[in-house]
Amino acid sequence: MKLSFGMIFSIILIIIFIAFAFYAISKFLDIGNTAQVARFTNSLQTDIDKVWRGSQASQEQEYFLPSGIEFICFIDYNSDKRGTKDLIYNELEQTYYESENLFFYPLGSAQGLNAKEVKHIDIEKTTEEDNPLCIEKIKGKVKMRLEKDFGEALVSIEK
Repeated sequence: MKLSFGMIFSIILIIIFIAFAFYAISKFLDIGNTAQVARFTNSLQTDIDKVWRGSQASQEQEYFLPSGIEFICFIDYNSDKRGTKDLIYNELEQTYYESENLFFYPLGSAQGLNAKEVKHIDIEKTTEEDNPLCIEKIKGKVKMRLEKDFGEALVSIEK
């Protein structure tokens, strides 16, 4: 088996190009997942703002999330944990700094965005029964109900 130096060098270059191609494709997929998480947070905030501006509303919303995320959780760290997801409460506390109320579980599944502050929600009422209120992603989607009654200043979220 005599292979020339040129043939060996060509094979090595082909292997390097194929490895680089797989690396580039995986990075593009990560960018797509990051964009999907950003689209979710923007859509959620927009829908909450629409309900918040009205005097009364109750609407079911459905959002798409990337594959790594299992739950989105609304947590009030100013009150005690209660309900079935108390282990998630403790685990996500390490990503809480001051004002975050929306968390993605498991940690790191949202492409670097572990927590976010969603404005105009009544986090106390939302987490009245379960703190954290975790909504499971089923078939790539999460469903939640946004509600506001007459005389209420903020929007509450239910499963």
